[in-house]
Amino acid sequence: MEGYKTIRGFGKVEKLYVDSLFISYAIPVNSEKEAKEFIRNIKEAHSDATHTVSAYRVREGNTLLSYYDDDGEPRGSAGKPVFKVLEYKGLENVVVVVTRYFGGTKLGYGGLIKAYSETASEALEKAGIIEIIKKELVEIVFPYNLYNAIEKTVEKFEAEILERDFSIEISFVVGILPEQKDEFVKYVNEITKGRAKIREFLDWERKIGKKRD
Repeated sequence: MEGYKTIRGFGKVEKLYVDSLFISYAIPVNSEKEAKEFIRNIKEAHSDATHTVSAYRVREGNTLLSYYDDDGEPRGSAGKPVFKVLEYKGLENVVVVVTRYFGGTKLGYGGLIKAYSETASEALEKAGIIEIIKKELVEIVFPYNLYNAIEKTVEKFEAEILERDFSIEISFVVGILPEQKDEFVKYVNEITKGRAKIREFLDWERKIGKKRD
């Protein structure tokens, strides 16, 4: 998995459709266990609600776990539309819960789909959609007279200096896209004539704070 989209934090939206109140919550999670716990907590907080619909997409290892629940609404009119919003936006490690307080007027199948999908979508947008870009770490240790050359190399490859340490020599920990790592290491070796010591780390994920449409 080279990268994926998720949400920055907590999102909540309240909307009235005819006379029914819909309250949508969205949060990022790191596991299916967290997603289920959040659903349970919202159900307990709104134990007097008519329905509490939920959906999530959570990646654990190489497996993408998918779930939705209509919670008593007509089949396919609630949980599935919420799930489809997650799917359409390409979001992972996200759970959405939409609570409905029935006001007395039936919305019909189409009306339910509209209400659940719209409130879910707005909660997600309010939470802030971001992209997770998978990067690999490279540590470069070099003498002070190579500072400018190394810094320009990092800029050239559009990499990111995550840590700087100044002691007897300078140490940079650089985050770089996996497909550029080998070329980056080779280039550093060439311009420093082997005077820079390079150590590679395990994969690392960096949250890039960009909102996506």
